[in-house]
Amino acid sequence: MDLRFLQTFVNVVKLGSIAEAARFEDLTPASVQQRLRALDASVGSQLVKRTGRTVQPTVAGRRILGQAQKLLDGARDLRSMASDNELPAGPLHLGATPTALTSMVGGALKRWFSLYPDIEIYIEPGSSKGLYTRVQDGALDAAILVHPQFDIPKHMEQRIIRQEPLMLVTPAGLDGTDPLDTLKTQPYICYDRSVLGGRLADDYLRGLQIRPRIRLELDGIDAIGKLVSEGLGVSLLPSTNTLRLGPGGVSLWPLPPPVPRRHVAILWGRGGVRAPLAQTFARLLAETQEAARNGHS
Repeated sequence: MDLRFLQTFVNVVKLGSIAEAARFEDLTPASVQQRLRALDASVGSQLVKRTGRTVQPTVAGRRILGQAQKLLDGARDLRSMASDNELPAGPLHLGATPTALTSMVGGALKRWFSLYPDIEIYIEPGSSKGLYTRVQDGALDAAILVHPQFDIPKHMEQRIIRQEPLMLVTPAGLDGTDPLDTLKTQPYICYDRSVLGGRLADDYLRGLQIRPRIRLELDGIDAIGKLVSEGLGVSLLPSTNTLRLGPGGVSLWPLPPPVPRRHVAILWGRGGVRAPLAQTFARLLAETQEAARNGHS
């Protein structure tokens, strides 16, 4: 049985479409169908069927799906263990939030590829909540995310990389030297209260008994920063180093204490075959962030 064909089957089921699976694997739809037919012949049963506009697993397909994924994971682990180097073979499957991708990962990647040019990294963007689940389930080796407000399981390991205090964000030309008065008088762009940073901001305002005039509510720090720069309001956001400062951008103003902070961490599975890769990347990430804080490249 060709494991590539098994991977194609898993991708078709996950994506629900032969065309989507073909795009994902950089194949033609005809090639995907050919792989599925060969796999059907190998196992002696039809594994997928078309249902309306989607492709769904048959009864036989559902029965083997979990075991198929275990076989693929096992083959990947085997390739990682069969390494002549100090570290397992890659690739390292790394998740990261969009903000982490733009503000933290670049320096660590430069260090990584200067030290380990033959170990590739696959990066999957996503939300902190989704990435946490992906690491917990073993689908990702590690993820850079906003640290959850609960204790992580014992089979997972973490390293805090950065603390990000909340700051008042205003259009560049607006005086925010009195941040509390600014929050009371200016239209407010609310950081989505369903995510941790938004809840921290909301709790801070409630603690000061400030009820801002909410004009918009959305997720996405950079998107909010852009709206603030266009004069649509002010906001409370974690200090991420991704916002454009100065003319045509925004200004950042410190808040009166106690100022809440969100913590950005890298999280990985403790006992996985590629745990040494995750630990090494975590160390490089921490070192590059420390160098950036100290003004070194």
